[in-house]
Amino acid sequence: MSSKKSTFRDYALLSGLVTEDQLDEATLRAKEKTVTAKNAATEISDRDLAAMMVSLEHLTAYQADQLLAGRTKLTLGPYIITDWIGQGGMGQVFKAVHELMGRETAVKVLPLHKSTSDAIESFRREIRTQAQLDHPNLVRAYDAGVDKNTHYLVVEYVEGTDLRRLVRNKGMISVQYAASIIKQAAEGLEHAHSRGLIHRDIKPGNILVTTTGIAKVSDLGLAGHLSDSASRSGKIVGTADYLAPEQIRSPIDVSKVADIYALGCTLYYAITGKVPFPGGSAKSKARRHLEETPWHPRRFNPEISDEFVDLISDMMEKDPRQRIQSATEVAERLAPWAADQSLMPDAKETRSRWSTPTRSADGDQDTDPAASQNSDGAISDSTGSESGSMRSSSGTISDSSELRPRPPTMAIPPTPPPPVSVVEQFSQAKRLASNELQFSLTKVIIIGMACVGIGTLIGLFIAARVL
Repeated sequence: MSSKKSTFRDYALLSGLVTEDQLDEATLRAKEKTVTAKNAATEISDRDLAAMMVSLEHLTAYQADQLLAGRTKLTLGPYIITDWIGQGGMGQVFKAVHELMGRETAVKVLPLHKSTSDAIESFRREIRTQAQLDHPNLVRAYDAGVDKNTHYLVVEYVEGTDLRRLVRNKGMISVQYAASIIKQAAEGLEHAHSRGLIHRDIKPGNILVTTTGIAKVSDLGLAGHLSDSASRSGKIVGTADYLAPEQIRSPIDVSKVADIYALGCTLYYAITGKVPFPGGSAKSKARRHLEETPWHPRRFNPEISDEFVDLISDMMEKDPRQRIQSATEVAERLAPWAADQSLMPDAKETRSRWSTPTRSADGDQDTDPAASQNSDGAISDSTGSESGSMRSSSGTISDSSELRPRPPTMAIPPTPPPPVSVVEQFSQAKRLASNELQFSLTKVIIIGMACVGIGTLIGLFIAARVL
């Protein structure tokens, strides 16, 4: 085999992922596969050899692609990188397996080019934060370490998708399913809050959903103790679509109810397929969180009950003193809907009842960012990186083109129709704005003026006849 043809073999051996015997086996099998009726191939390409290594399960498809590109650094300490999961606020996230234990994990990596003293300290804070927590609805931390200059955190690998991808792929989800997911997230948050921790960046992308419907809150990179807000130096941290008003007004004075506001925005997104304030820049979104109310959710989903809208309203109160004060209360109020299993998604169904347009009803771009924050902890805008790669030259792991597995399909069954009276609906959910009530009142005024005009004309006619 020529030197050109042996490049993949050399990289594979250099990576330490495979043995020479495994490569010989794959080479023989690849040659057998290319035998034709006229002659047998004496050489196989690197891609053919890589494909056979994947077929024999000696390598994953991701590992083979990296080796073909000449990247041989596919380990972090005792962890072997097997796939790329996504981009988090603090760095890339990879799927990995412990070399000795064989346990699948997710490994969050702080890229070398972001490894400033402040970023390293923030990353270490995340590690210490997650080490304090142990709850079935929070992503658990398993390990942490440094490989040369690369800092990494090892956490529980969750098989499934996140709420953001679920809604973007399937459209708005049923009230029952949304209630179940948000209730579980609230229970996980209560565990963190009870230990004096606030998340600061609750959003759909940070709520993972397993294939069996278990929700887990992830990405505690912004979390901090209720008493350490001053260490944030007055910067707004979080994601623009889900920021509580007090996070914008006074970022050094944030309490646990900021998480409840963000969880309310997340619930709004789950049942409408829209962020509360679609379109615009991060700055304009922040202003609207302070000054405006979002569209009534029935504008996008007419099947939401008054009581459920009231719950969202109470979670999204702009005054933190008027907001629901604990995640436990959120979970308790969601319990009646979450307990209804009759309308939960059918795993066998492959078609969603709902579809969501890519733009909002008033023409603004619907946004729900994947990124949680910039490296300096500042507020993020509506777009985030969802790509990355592994580089071997510096031993760091950065951008990649791989995507996480496709989420499970969800079927959204119908729910009972809402009351007919728009006025009655809005009187019970008066804190969320819509133009429909205004339209109804306008019609009443116009009809009233018309009646007055007709009455006046009749009166003038009668008066003229009498005279």
